[in-house]
Amino acid sequence: MKHVPVLLDEVMSLLTPRPDGIYLDGTFGGGGYARRILASGCTLYAIDRDPAAIARGAELMRDAAGRLHLLQGGFGDMVTLLAAEDITSLDGIVLDLGVSSFQLDDPARGFSFRFDGPLDMRMSLQGPTAADLVNHLPEAELADILYQFGEERASRRIAKAIVARRAEAPIATTLELARIIRSVLPPDRSGIDPATRSFQALRIKVNDEIGEIERALEAASNLLAPGGRLVVVSFHSGEDRIVKQFMTRAAGRMPAPSRHDPGGLLHRAAPRFKLLGDRLVRPSASEIAANARARSSRLRAIERLAASENYGGSAA
Repeated sequence: MKHVPVLLDEVMSLLTPRPDGIYLDGTFGGGGYARRILASGCTLYAIDRDPAAIARGAELMRDAAGRLHLLQGGFGDMVTLLAAEDITSLDGIVLDLGVSSFQLDDPARGFSFRFDGPLDMRMSLQGPTAADLVNHLPEAELADILYQFGEERASRRIAKAIVARRAEAPIATTLELARIIRSVLPPDRSGIDPATRSFQALRIKVNDEIGEIERALEAASNLLAPGGRLVVVSFHSGEDRIVKQFMTRAAGRMPAPSRHDPGGLLHRAAPRFKLLGDRLVRPSASEIAANARARSSRLRAIERLAASENYGGSAA
């Protein structure tokens, strides 16, 4: 089992770690980004809420000879986790919002319908499972989750089928849930499995991924020193929308209010960041051929400005 980090060269070219810097990998996972960041000679703090990821990082931590510090927890809590290490400022932060291959490829974790396993999906191994949601939520709430987090247009049909099936017996496994979803949805012409969007939605809800991203972006913007960079890799449109909107606002690139809007008379605060790059970064065809999981990845980055700096930032 191996985790291949996506857009690795592109991430490093934007993060530009230097030997005397202090950096954060907010999603340690398999340590792919961490290894490359540490190669610069810097100090790296790495967060993961999965205890298995922290355990896997022990060997890399030994090899880094005191320059790698592993912290278990959610990256949305990075301020608190770093404060416990007496760190209040960073020179760069990278966030890979995707699910680790170690999680996807372990049937016991219940993230994927490629294997039969318990319907779990918890990154931290704590709290309610996906099985708890599908077996106990009201039909309308379940449909809302599938639509909001999976952009599943057939969410009501799927929720109705789930509720009907669970009335007979609890839904306990990944393959069982996938079969229920496929029973009400025709195969997608794109080749994407009909269960994909629903599994994504349940995983996002189980792990409060949207809330975690929003908290992490705000925390990161307050931790970065002048010249510090935030580099984020997302994997679906919902994540990317949140990242794009946050970075656009941080860089002062929101459209000016209408001249009829009284709010337009108020002073607009100077931007604290600038956007990096002329456009959204996507993986190359060769990377996608080598690693199919890179297909949906998207990269965006911003840099913290000095208080007195002005710029003409480029659009993302």
